[in-house]
Amino acid sequence: MYQMDDLLYLMARLRDPEYGCPWDLKQNFKSIVPHTLEEAYEVADAIQRGDRNDIKDELGDLLFQVIFYSQLGKEEQSFVFDDVIDNIVKKLVRRHPHVFPEGQLRAYFPKGTQFSDDEIKSQWEKIKQEERQLKQQCTEMPEFQSDEFQLEKDSILSDLPSNLPVLNYAEKLQKRAAQHGFDWPDIKPVIAKLEEELAELKHELAQAKGKPLDDERVHQRLQDEMGDVLFCCVNLSRFLKVKPEQALRSTNEKFIRRFQYIEKQLFDTGLTLENASLEELDAAWDQAKSKGL
Repeated sequence: MYQMDDLLYLMARLRDPEYGCPWDLKQNFKSIVPHTLEEAYEVADAIQRGDRNDIKDELGDLLFQVIFYSQLGKEEQSFVFDDVIDNIVKKLVRRHPHVFPEGQLRAYFPKGTQFSDDEIKSQWEKIKQEERQLKQQCTEMPEFQSDEFQLEKDSILSDLPSNLPVLNYAEKLQKRAAQHGFDWPDIKPVIAKLEEELAELKHELAQAKGKPLDDERVHQRLQDEMGDVLFCCVNLSRFLKVKPEQALRSTNEKFIRRFQYIEKQLFDTGLTLENASLEELDAAWDQAKSKGL
């Protein structure tokens, strides 16, 4: 079977200036980001479907993205694949002191040693905070140092990757703020806040009555209020211990199942979506729900 060295060699061949692939030679760090995101979603989709062969295949595609970036790093002499491996092993050993005593990869705790969930979580947060502070210190330049609070540098939110899917990003923003005390005490005010934001959205809709929704000012105000509603929904999901991205993905799949059932029912009765009445469509939808689709 081919091994990791073979994959690294293959990547180097694809980027060979004389004998490589024209498409691969044109790529850079930024140009392959969309492909990386797509491959990650394809892995998630394969896992969702439970298709083990597809999972294996898609994981290979995702691994290739790592190899591609590593080859680009090697070419510009900034890092190589071994640096990637070394960095992730060190990081995971450091973040799991309850597994690796004294930060040693091959060391074991005595049998029977246990850590509570609270201890593990506390250690994790402490280590992450130390890493953020170290990263900040490493990236600071003397000429930019100041006694004033600098939003992008000093904020506890500054290191969160903003190009995450927006539901995930909203959840991470809320979790980070909550870790530092900015949070509701329980779920009741969260629901109240959602109801408040829905009321504000309704108010803006009433204010927009008679005006085209694509009017720039109307559109902006509705977009702002709709964003607030969605942000509150993510917050409610967090309190319910529900992953909003997974919840919406599941609902998307449920919608597809029910909609396809409607299409089949209409086809069987000689109707189409275009000529069926709203009552017929609604009845077919209710039937799909009653069947547990």
